[in-house]
Amino acid sequence: MARAGLDRAIVIEKAAHMANEVGLEKVSLKSIADEFGIQTPSLYNHIKNIDDLKKQIMLFGWRELENRILMSIVGVSGYDALRVMCYTFYDYATENPGVFNAMLWYNKYQDEEAQDATKQLFEVLFKIMGKMQLSEKNINHIIRTFRGFLEGYALLVNNGAFGNPASERESLVLSVEIILNGIKTLEKV
Repeated sequence: MARAGLDRAIVIEKAAHMANEVGLEKVSLKSIADEFGIQTPSLYNHIKNIDDLKKQIMLFGWRELENRILMSIVGVSGYDALRVMCYTFYDYATENPGVFNAMLWYNKYQDEEAQDATKQLFEVLFKIMGKMQLSEKNINHIIRTFRGFLEGYALLVNNGAFGNPASERESLVLSVEIILNGIKTLEKV
């Protein structure tokens, strides 16, 4: 019998918090069940299996990030909006390392649910860059550049991979400015 008050959203949120605390690789159905004081089979009332749970953690992260980014750019436009979006992405990824690790597998789940998790975010990116007189082809490449840079950079920070004392935040700021200046060269004059 399922525990009263326990539902899919609560299970996913608990799993996301656990992923941040102990690492995504240590999240298991047993560890989640133990957190709720239930038997592992009771979780099957809310999730299909461990792969489904990790997919849901990934979706949880992208939805949370999308909301944070959209809130962060209210009243901001153009290059300032892109800049703020980059910093918001980085902050979320480094504050939520376990969820972020799940988010890296976004393209593993090519379905409508995954597409919906980032739909507004990509629409906003296209609108912001569309006003910069960038071609649709270049906008797609720029989004991929941002994603590759931000995901890679956050992953390196989360794993303590930078071995020198230079400020990681200062390097991020400089890198974002370099990318933004590069985008300016692609604008139609």
